Amino acid sequence: MFLTFFENLRRIGIPVSLREYLGFLEGMRAGLVTYDVEGFYYLARTVMVKDERNLDRFDRAFAESFAGMEQISLEQVLEAVDLPEDWLRKMAEKHLSEEEKAEIEALGGFDKLMETLKERLAEQKGRHQGGSKWIGTAGTSPFGAYGYNPEGVRIGQDESRHQRAVKVWDKREFRNLDDTVELGTRNIKVALKRLRSWARDGAADELDLNGTIRATAEHGYLDVKTRPERRNAVKVLLFLDVGGSMDPHIRVVEELFSAARTEFKHLEYFYFHNCLYEGVWRDNRRRWQEQTPTWDVLRTYGPDYRCIFVGDASMSPYEIAYRGGANEHYNDEPGQVWLERARDQWPKHLWINPLPERYWPHTQSIHMIRETFGPDRMVPMTLEGIERGMKEIAR
Repeated sequence: MFLTFFENLRRIGIPVSLREYLGFLEGMRAGLVTYDVEGFYYLARTVMVKDERNLDRFDRAFAESFAGMEQISLEQVLEAVDLPEDWLRKMAEKHLSEEEKAEIEALGGFDKLMETLKERLAEQKGRHQGGSKWIGTAGTSPFGAYGYNPEGVRIGQDESRHQRAVKVWDKREFRNLDDTVELGTRNIKVALKRLRSWARDGAADELDLNGTIRATAEHGYLDVKTRPERRNAVKVLLFLDVGGSMDPHIRVVEELFSAARTEFKHLEYFYFHNCLYEGVWRDNRRRWQEQTPTWDVLRTYGPDYRCIFVGDASMSPYEIAYRGGANEHYNDEPGQVWLERARDQWPKHLWINPLPERYWPHTQSIHMIRETFGPDRMVPMTLEGIERGMKEIAR
């Protein structure tokens, strides 16, 4: 298993040596981590990665090497070794049938949900496993982790499973997109080229072949002429949704991001989660410490910028329409207010959605954002969709 991990690290481009691999094995043999997935991850990363630019690649190799381990059944694990409770907590998830899920009713709206959560926090004194009322795990309560409820608040769970939570009350870690990804095709770049607007600026350091020939013919001697380099003058402001339901789309968004960094000299980008609120950020690892106020972005970048949002627009409707509806923090103003401000500030705006277009009619939040931006201003992340969107904002 570990040899495959080492080979995957080398294949994905991380310069890990045999000495580092042996050091990692020594750490495992010494018992530096035992039954601790997070500790195992950080031990491997500390030993194998010497340059922080390779952290994203390490995460991909780690996920590929150990994919499927969560599928080992609880019975198999218990037969093999006596594991502590924290290791088995996630495996205590309750899998309900469709009929059982249909019998569980929503609590009754966002305000009622939050009011009930406050009451539970005040009443509950300890940990709770299963059940339908308290904040716990593997139950049908609207509050907690690794259970099921059609409209609840997720607390203490690593990632989404049913995508039904209306609010997530956890601090999660998101990865930066890798802008050095090699594209599978050049077609995305070709589609983005429709947004080009050429201009010549800077120093006259490019050979002007036609001008040189003309001047030489006129003067009777070699007269070399130069001119400023021709550059793409279009200004692009990119907002990238990360985390949660966007995780399955990381690869295609990284391809789009790489293509945009190549094609546009004047490109600014920020990250957001689900919907635009009062703060955005450039580094996902420091998104809580180094946020940029959205008001500053609105004031800094003028209406001559083309504004492009990239996200699946799939979230609880409360996150768009309600004050306090945002995941992970309390927003003083609804997300819709910030989306409207962005729309008004940058008239040439576009939303690129990686979710296949055939699924859009079944998601209320997608309908709400299309109403805000305009039905023609949301396009699928396909070559045809990107090309159509570039035409729309190039006018």
